[in-house]
Amino acid sequence: MPSFRARIPPPALLVIFALGMAVLASALPRLAMSDAARLGLGGTLAAVALILNVSSFLAFRRAGTTFNPVNPGLATSLVTTGIYRFSRNPMYLCLSVMLCEWAVYLSSAWALVGVAGFMIYTDRLQIIPEEQALQELFGDAYSQYRSQVRRWL
Repeated sequence: MPSFRARIPPPALLVIFALGMAVLASALPRLAMSDAARLGLGGTLAAVALILNVSSFLAFRRAGTTFNPVNPGLATSLVTTGIYRFSRNPMYLCLSVMLCEWAVYLSSAWALVGVAGFMIYTDRLQIIPEEQALQELFGDAYSQYRSQVRRWL
């Protein structure tokens, strides 16, 4: 099973969970939210997701290493600067924020179950195998980084 764990690309997971959230939201009562509230909260979440996404990709680009989570063993350097000083997984955090934004769009508190499911799935079946690969590649440097920076926030 370990070889399967990190093989589903995170954007595919995002779509799968977003579809599940839409089904859940359509089957259960929705929240009464004004368009202004939805736009304000949704816009704020979109801005947060954009900042997380851009800063993550820029940090990897500056380091000249891969950001492909399907093959973490191809990493050539350990990225610990920029947004990675605050979160070891800002790209997954970005996807989680995007799903929160989707729940706001759907006006469904029940859709947040999908966000939680995405985070649990990602934490166990994506991040843990990635961390194992990074530990093998970078040894003590990665151990020290893990002890200083939280997995999510």
